[in-house]
Amino acid sequence: MCRPIRKIVIVGGGAAGWISACMVVAEARKRGDDSLKVVLVESPDVPIIGVGEGTWPSMRATLQRIGIAEHELVREASASFKQGTGFRGWSGIAEAPGYLHPFSLPTAYAELNPAQYWLAHGAATTFAELVTPQARVIELGLAPKQADAPQYAFTVNYGYHFDATAFAGLLHRHGVGKLGVRYIVGNVEGVEPGLGEDIAAVKLDTGERVAGDLFVDCTGQKALLLAGHCGSELIGVKDVLFNDRAIAVQVPYADPGDPIAPVTLSTAQPHGWIWDIGLGSRRGVGYVHSSSHAEEQTALQALQAYVAKSSPGIDLAGLGYRTIAFEPGYRERFWVGNCVAVGLSAGFVEPLEASALALIEQSAALIAEQLPRNREIMDVVARRFNDKMRYHWLRIVEFLKLHYAISARDDSDYWQENRSRQSWPDSLREKLLLWQQQPPWHDDAPRLDELFPSASYQYVLYGMGFRPAHFATGATGAARDAQMRRRADEVFHGNRVKARQMARLLPQTRELLSAIARRTAA
Repeated sequence: MCRPIRKIVIVGGGAAGWISACMVVAEARKRGDDSLKVVLVESPDVPIIGVGEGTWPSMRATLQRIGIAEHELVREASASFKQGTGFRGWSGIAEAPGYLHPFSLPTAYAELNPAQYWLAHGAATTFAELVTPQARVIELGLAPKQADAPQYAFTVNYGYHFDATAFAGLLHRHGVGKLGVRYIVGNVEGVEPGLGEDIAAVKLDTGERVAGDLFVDCTGQKALLLAGHCGSELIGVKDVLFNDRAIAVQVPYADPGDPIAPVTLSTAQPHGWIWDIGLGSRRGVGYVHSSSHAEEQTALQALQAYVAKSSPGIDLAGLGYRTIAFEPGYRERFWVGNCVAVGLSAGFVEPLEASALALIEQSAALIAEQLPRNREIMDVVARRFNDKMRYHWLRIVEFLKLHYAISARDDSDYWQENRSRQSWPDSLREKLLLWQQQPPWHDDAPRLDELFPSASYQYVLYGMGFRPAHFATGATGAARDAQMRRRADEVFHGNRVKARQMARLLPQTRELLSAIARRTAA
C-alpha cells in the first residue's frame, strides 16, 4: 500500500480531462517533479457537450497556473468577458423585473453588511447598483478593463464566455505540446481490477493496456470508471431541481459589430429558463427545462420565439438545434480507491450560475495540490476530497433552488411546484426562515472555499424582491447603528463615484476584444 504514485491516467478529454491533465503537470513542475507521468485517454466517438460555455473569475487563475496566455484564449476559443449573470423575469413581480448577480463582492463586505443598510435606507436603488460599481458597468455593456491593461488584470472582476469545443482544443494542444501530456485515442473496453477497490489498468479497443497509479474519470455522465467499475451511485436531486433537458443553438450576430453582452443573460420561461451567452463570433442560446413539465416541441417553440425576438429576421429553420438530456445529481463518493471523478462523471445539476467548470477547476486543483506521494496517503486525501466535494454539491443545490423558491411566478405547474416548500432542501428552508429577521452574512457561508459566498445569496434574495417580515432597524443600538450608517453612506457614495469614473474610462466589450487582437497581431 506504500507504492509511490508516479503515473496518472486520465480517461476522457473535454474541459474536465484537459484541465486536470494540465493542472497536475503544472503543479508537479512547480514542485520540481519532472518524473511524474500523465497520460490522457480520449474516445474518438464522444462529442464535447459544452452546455453553458461560461466560467467564473477563477478561470483566470487556472489559465495563468497552467501557462495559457489570455490572448490565446480570446483568439482560439472566440472568448469574451463575463462579469456575472443578468436575470430577467425570474421574480414574477413588477417591482423587480430583473436583477444582476455580478462577480464583485459588495464594497467593504468584510466589515459592512450592505443588506442591513439597504433594507433600512437604500431600497430606492437596486441592491447591486448600490453595493458595487460593477452593476453600472454591466448595465452600460462595458468591458471589465481598459484596452491597454495587462492580461488577466482587471478593473472589475470577470470570467469568460467561450466556445467549449475550441477551448478543449486549446487545452489539448497546450497539454501535449507545452506540458508533455501523453495522448492516446481509444475507447475503454474493460477495466482490470487491482487490489481492493483499486484499478490496475484500462483496456482499450485498440488492444492497448494502460496501467496507472491514479485514474481520473472524465468520461461524462456515464462515469465509466467511478460508476461502471467502482459502483459509486448517483444521488438524484430531481425532486429539488426539476430541469433535466437543454435545447442548445448557436445564433450568428446580424452584424459583426453587434454589441456583446458582458453577462450571461438568464430569462425565465414557463417551464425553465433560457441562457444567452455572447461570444466574439456568435451567441450561444439554450432552453433549460423540465421534461416532466413540458414536451420537447413546446420547449423548442419557446426557444425559437426567444431567438426570433432577440435576432429579428433570422432564419430559424436554418439553425441547428441540439437536445441534451441529463440526470440532475451527484455521486455518492467522488474518490473510490485509486479512482477520482472530475466533471460530469462526478455530477451535474443544471447550467444555472455556471458552476460546472468551477467545480472542474476546484477538483483538478485539489488533486494537483494534494497529489498523494504513495498509495497509503491516497486514502486520507480521498476522504478529505469526498467530504469537501459533498459539501460543495449540497451548497450548489441549495443555492440554485433559492432562485426558484422565492419567485412569485405562478403561471405554470413548474413554478408552483418550485415554490412549494416540500421541494426545498431543509437547509434552505431554515435559512429562509432565519432571513425573515436578519440578512445573510458571513455566518451563512463560513468556509474560505465557499463556491457561493453569502454575498451571492444577497444578490439573489434582494434582486428577486425578497423582503424580511421581521426586519428591524437599529438592532445593534442607536450609537452603533448611526456609526455604521455613516460608514455605509460613505461606501455607497464611493461606489457611485467609481461607477461614473468607470463609465468614462472603460470600452465596450467588442472594443476590448479588437484591441487585444490588434496587440497580439503586432
